[in-house]
Amino acid sequence: MRKNLIVVMDDISLIKIAKDTSFAMLLEGRRRGYALFYMNEDGLSLAGGEARAAMRPVRVREDAEDWFTLGAEVERGLGPDDLVLMRSDPPVDADYVFATYLLEQAERQGALVVNRPQALRDFNEKLAIARFPDLMPATRVSARSADLKRFVHEQGRAVLKPLDGMGGRSIFLTRADDPNLNVILETLTDGGRHLAIAQQFLPEIDQGDKRILIVNGRPVPYLLARIPTGDDFRGNLAKGGRGEGRPLSDSDRRIAETVGPVLLEHGIVFAGLDVIGERLTEINVTSPTCVRELDAEFGLNIIGDLFDAIDP
Repeated sequence: MRKNLIVVMDDISLIKIAKDTSFAMLLEGRRRGYALFYMNEDGLSLAGGEARAAMRPVRVREDAEDWFTLGAEVERGLGPDDLVLMRSDPPVDADYVFATYLLEQAERQGALVVNRPQALRDFNEKLAIARFPDLMPATRVSARSADLKRFVHEQGRAVLKPLDGMGGRSIFLTRADDPNLNVILETLTDGGRHLAIAQQFLPEIDQGDKRILIVNGRPVPYLLARIPTGDDFRGNLAKGGRGEGRPLSDSDRRIAETVGPVLLEHGIVFAGLDVIGERLTEINVTSPTCVRELDAEFGLNIIGDLFDAIDP
């Protein structure tokens, strides 16, 4: 087992510990006796050929009012004693990509980085489903509004979203006769300068946008169905969706067992699949969530299983 657990994440002071998977990783690290460190992406640097990190020791506790204490910043090279968990939220912008290059150098220096930095670049969370065409819904990706508009007309109803979003942000449900369709497309593509994705609307969303967690190529046996509430079609918990734990169905397991080994082959040992009905809609590899909800409902220790696999 390595000595140090370094979690690269967004601002720890803003998390909700009852739902935050990065916090679960820190708690499990504490239980296992790692020295815990917290940092943001901008703490990574390169000095000569050495990848370095400016990070702070952190103590964590299950207290929703006072869940962490930070020590004084230390700055050093990364190496064989370090397990680095890259947990920064999207967007996967230029700064994020540059951070993965620095983490790749840390790998060369002996650090264990999860998920593999190259895989974080290679597996766009919206586009990676194209590796599994038999599992995905009807999908169109284009920067041309006319292409996307044609797709909406073909489908009748469609979901439009950016390629770098998360948490339900900037997702639109539209239809062929929507008077706002043109402006939605102009906004998402920035007037034709950026790719956007359109997907067939799946009415099974009423039964939940299912999050299936993959650990070391295998599915956790329970999923969290995120069910839309009120007048919002989105099931994302960040947008008010209600979470409901369920065992995997035969269809869910078939999807997970198809995708999981491919992810593992590329160095993605922890991922979240989004499934609506029997269709794979996204593959989350940057900062998958829903661990704490499933652990609490079913008595699991998903991050314990992850650590057993990557750093026994």
